[in-house]
Amino acid sequence: MLAQELINPLIPPLRTTDSVQKALNWMSQFRVHQLPLVENLTYKGLIGEELLYDLNSPNAYIGDIFPDYGDVYVTENQHFYDVLKAAEAYHLPLVAVLDEEKHFKGVITVKDTVAAFARSFSTQHTGGILVVSMREYDYSMAQIARLIEENHVKILSSYLEADSYDPTMVKLTLKLDKTDLSRVVATLERFGFNIIAKFQDSEAPDYDKDRLDMLFKYLSL
Repeated sequence: MLAQELINPLIPPLRTTDSVQKALNWMSQFRVHQLPLVENLTYKGLIGEELLYDLNSPNAYIGDIFPDYGDVYVTENQHFYDVLKAAEAYHLPLVAVLDEEKHFKGVITVKDTVAAFARSFSTQHTGGILVVSMREYDYSMAQIARLIEENHVKILSSYLEADSYDPTMVKLTLKLDKTDLSRVVATLERFGFNIIAKFQDSEAPDYDKDRLDMLFKYLSL
């Protein structure tokens, strides 16, 4: 899913001629703590509540404020993973989207991006989750898929990441279409793959607690 597909059309940009009070009213109305500042289709950055309160002048113009994060954005054809990456790196609840000519197109909220992340990982489908650890040079998705499908199980989605404790290792998270994973586990282990976690729908995966905590934290913003 591309960034342009996740733009929230309800969140408007601020103009330099808007007042501080108008910006605060919009933030309250749309339940956000930041809004983009745009001038002649050019993205200037994000205006946050703290900047507005620090100014302590409701009738002042937004143009009197120097915005933050003017260089933090994604282009409309970037993958939504890039949106999450930018949001996490700068602890932002929303990320601006520009076109190839650097014209402002809108913003994406992290809530919308997390929802897309959940859909991409097939969280709404019945099935189980396996987390497989292996040496990086042993990784072959083609081989792993073949071994799994030989047990009449399909891979709904997958996610590969480096092991934070050992740079020579990787972790592969697989969402499968069956909840009984015993045969798949036995097959993978027989070929030397290490299963470090296994979950069914009723179980809460805690193998990557930091990442999940980050996502749920953004959901509550």
